[in-house]
Amino acid sequence: MALFSNGYAFTVLARRDPEAVAIICADERVTRLQLEQAACRLARKLLSKGVKAGDFVTIALPNSIAFFEACLACWKIGAIPNPVSSRLPKRERDQLISLAKPALIIGVDDDYGDTVVLSGSLADSDEVCADALPDILPVHGKVMATGGSTGLPKLIVDAKPAATEIDVAPNFMKINGCVLVPGPLYHTGPFVTAMQGLFAGCRLVVMPRFDAEQAIRLIAEQEVDWVLFVPTMMSRIWKLPEAVKAQYDIACLRVVMSTGAPTPVWLKQAWIDWLGPEKIIESYGGSERIGATQITGTEWLQHRGSVGRPVAGTRILILDDKGCEVPVGQIGEVYLLPASGEDSTFSYIGAHAKKVKGYQTLGDLGYLDADGYLYLVDRRVDMIVSGGANIYPAEVEAAIEACPCVRSCAVIGLPDEDLGQRVHAIVDIDRGALDEFALRNHLAEYLVAYKLPRTIEFVSELLRDDAGKIRRSALREQRL
Repeated sequence: MALFSNGYAFTVLARRDPEAVAIICADERVTRLQLEQAACRLARKLLSKGVKAGDFVTIALPNSIAFFEACLACWKIGAIPNPVSSRLPKRERDQLISLAKPALIIGVDDDYGDTVVLSGSLADSDEVCADALPDILPVHGKVMATGGSTGLPKLIVDAKPAATEIDVAPNFMKINGCVLVPGPLYHTGPFVTAMQGLFAGCRLVVMPRFDAEQAIRLIAEQEVDWVLFVPTMMSRIWKLPEAVKAQYDIACLRVVMSTGAPTPVWLKQAWIDWLGPEKIIESYGGSERIGATQITGTEWLQHRGSVGRPVAGTRILILDDKGCEVPVGQIGEVYLLPASGEDSTFSYIGAHAKKVKGYQTLGDLGYLDADGYLYLVDRRVDMIVSGGANIYPAEVEAAIEACPCVRSCAVIGLPDEDLGQRVHAIVDIDRGALDEFALRNHLAEYLVAYKLPRTIEFVSELLRDDAGKIRRSALREQRL
């Protein structure tokens, strides 16, 4: 095993096997040498634009080979990639950029004043030097964007330097294997596991956007052995017609990992029956890396519904509203502490962590059984988990209430067979002052597509009390 900075680690892999295919994305593919040279050229371009070691670089690119070029280029000069969705409305992107204060932005066409913007093709002339750069260690591995419970976005700065061990296969991967990347790379799970696969020498098969049949077709055609799905993806694949699924032999899969939200019991059982329990693994954790649990399908059959036991030295407390530990089997808020100790894995920009005795919470409610397995029963009351993505009602409400015709509103999560939960907006207006078409046009300027309400209900009654509070749980119960 050898430890290198992320940027130089890939240089080593490219020298070992320059003609090995590194990434396949749609109709494009790139070898290790081609990716290494493109990243080195882009790294020199970033340097010429004034980017320095320690600077943040905001990357607003879709799933693509260019996304990996940009991240590697940042790491090669000691800069820190800050991925954001390429489909963000400008208002939301502006908020994130104001927090990150990046030295450079990749993938947007808008003017950001003194901040340099690179748009269009990132490729430079072959005349630009593509030689390897020195082994420089970025002080942070990444800066991930997420919504905030206050309705404002926040950034999660990884406290760990951008270093990696090559010749190590993390997360049940195998050296020089093949990894499918079906999720958006601006989300932590797909980002981290894609990079783990890249540095393990795996061939990455990156989907520009998820499609259920295309996913299993790629698994069969490319002989994929490892994949990370969120439960919504697993549900959509499972619900394909049997005749469609039968067309593709996916026995090559060794590991199907799921995360992003607890997998429904019926869905987990279906996949276990389909592929075998030894191939199904579920993980629970967060971008903050304050702790994690994991469970195999074989264990799950003995602890149905669990998201697993603590791994990597994680410690768990289940606390009541007063911050007191609850007995085994009793529901409370889940607090985690990593093996490295308090405040050791991340820092926020734009938010503050909720802590008790040094332990921190991701906002989940759950309980432990007598064997130490964790069960999640719900997210914090306000949070909506839709298709594996966290959506904060306050953020959606702020966008709705920016519309002049709206007096008040409440956003809640309602059960959805496909997504787990769907975003439902209850909007208080003067009768006839606003229709759904006009409201949706308004919201499209404020919110990325997955945060938009799936259903909208208009009412003509105040939804907030005199203190400006909303009882979302009561509104949800009424509609259930």
